[in-house]
Amino acid sequence: MRMWFICRFCCPAAQSNSNPEWEAKVLEYFKGQLKEKESHSWVPSLNDVPLHYLKPNSLVKFRCLVQDMFDPEFYMGVYETVDPSTKANVLRCGKYKDVTECGVDLNSRNTVTAERQTFYCVPIPGESPWAKEISFLSAARVVPSTSYVPSRQKRSYEEDDDDMDTQPQKQREPHTGGKFGTVNGLPGAGRPRQETEAPSSQTTTPSDCSSHLDLNFPLPGERGPACLVKVYEGLDSFKLNDTLEIYGILSVNPVLTVLGEEKDPSLLLLNPTESMETPEEQRAHDPPASLVPRLHMLYARPLQHNNPLLPSAPTEDQSAFVSSFLVEMASVRAELLAYLTHVLLGDGLAAEYLLLHLISDVYTRRDVLPLGKFTLNLSGCPLNSYTERLYQIVQQLVPCSYRLSMSLHTMNSMRLVPKKDYVANRLVSGALQLARNTSLFLDETQLEQGQLDSSGVRNITALGNLISWQKVDYDFSYHQMEFPCNINVLVTSEGRSLLPSDCQVPLQPQVTPPNMEEYLTTIHMAQFTSQINKFRVYLSLARTLDYSISDEVTKVNATFDFSDFQPLHASQEQDRTTEESQWQRALITNTPSGVDIKNKKHVMWNKHFSF
Repeated sequence: MRMWFICRFCCPAAQSNSNPEWEAKVLEYFKGQLKEKESHSWVPSLNDVPLHYLKPNSLVKFRCLVQDMFDPEFYMGVYETVDPSTKANVLRCGKYKDVTECGVDLNSRNTVTAERQTFYCVPIPGESPWAKEISFLSAARVVPSTSYVPSRQKRSYEEDDDDMDTQPQKQREPHTGGKFGTVNGLPGAGRPRQETEAPSSQTTTPSDCSSHLDLNFPLPGERGPACLVKVYEGLDSFKLNDTLEIYGILSVNPVLTVLGEEKDPSLLLLNPTESMETPEEQRAHDPPASLVPRLHMLYARPLQHNNPLLPSAPTEDQSAFVSSFLVEMASVRAELLAYLTHVLLGDGLAAEYLLLHLISDVYTRRDVLPLGKFTLNLSGCPLNSYTERLYQIVQQLVPCSYRLSMSLHTMNSMRLVPKKDYVANRLVSGALQLARNTSLFLDETQLEQGQLDSSGVRNITALGNLISWQKVDYDFSYHQMEFPCNINVLVTSEGRSLLPSDCQVPLQPQVTPPNMEEYLTTIHMAQFTSQINKFRVYLSLARTLDYSISDEVTKVNATFDFSDFQPLHASQEQDRTTEESQWQRALITNTPSGVDIKNKKHVMWNKHFSF
């Protein structure tokens, strides 16, 4: 409450003070308070708390990915108003605000124009349900704001039940208004529910924004609040696709709900550049505040990971936590390996490689070569629902993941690479705009016979570049811009994948359960929640721990004679070369109109073809 008071009233009061250091002192106070050990427990989160529960102009936090960066905007940092009753001039501060006070003196010489940057931020794509649930349980308890009374919009029972399922505990409390109902007692527009989530499928339409208002989530089916973050300092320290935990002042002024030429003139006074925007740009850059709130940044903390079971910042608490967990690191690894072995139908070798894949991380780059990546192709996977259940198990272990079903329809219609929309002047997101260390599960068992069109070929090429170079070439129409990434890619297939990989391991099942669904469900249910949490901590911790290679190991590695290591006999190597060329000819044939995908069910690699 004290921090809200400082932010709400200190700014204009201090501006009239002769001390020029007032702003630095206020920011220093905020940053000091937010670095306290228990700060996460008393600052409400936009990720976990419905918007209508939060008080306008209060301090909130937001765990997000920087999806787009808009052009810098100018605003009235300092302006002067005239009191209608006393005719006295009063200096006002425009910082951390979206709307000016009434009675602005346009002829005042004290007006100061300042500049700020706007980031379009979305919740971290593919965040696992368990990570969201644990974050919610540890979040600050918030009751609905009493400063305004949102009006309840009529909805169907199906929508209410859907809210109950997606918001397990907070939504079971009595409601006084819809999540995107009214703001400050004024109509904020009872907006259709589909505008609060990503479309179920993404197409290659050049300008999605021009036709309708959407939240531009990278992944289809995503839910959660998007946010316009106003940044005042440290602009060079942020870049596209950063994952951040932002602390700032929430702004949901009802004036921001009105689009285009109907906007209040006072809003244009605070940000004069808005009058020069096209309707398409206004729709993309100034969506209704009831749908996309504004967050004026005070402090932002880069997230090394988003696992809520680990401390998120390098503090003394994190060091103590790591030290205590290192004691049982070996035993947890052995238990996790046994668990993965059961999941992979008794194949211990495949389980070892899957574990190495899950903890892999790009730790550095040498020229264009990313070091540390480990893309795994798990071939010979049973058909039906095995790969889907395998993904669900992986999803239960990692904080961020996404399963891409590589059917012909998906490859030909889905937008994987982000594209610049010059009409709306924004970056239209794609499914490969993901946070670092996201587990991307490519299910190639869904690929059937047919033809890839030009869009499908581009998507396959983008996946190949992602796997080989850990980069995504964003489409800016006139050129492509390369963005490095750090994404763990697991490919499941029947035969050897058509995509490149660092290692291909054919699955060798040791058990053949009569009911695969029941078998995998039983294995997962046999694990206690505490044990699963240890697996989650192990995978995140093993990825972030510092390590060094001793001189002795380096020397041994440099002097090892690989000529003595012959995994294949000469005849086997010849068979492998012949088999590979036959497989490539059988799988893909180029045609003038695209690429034909042939029947690959007969193409199964023997175990000695794996390495």
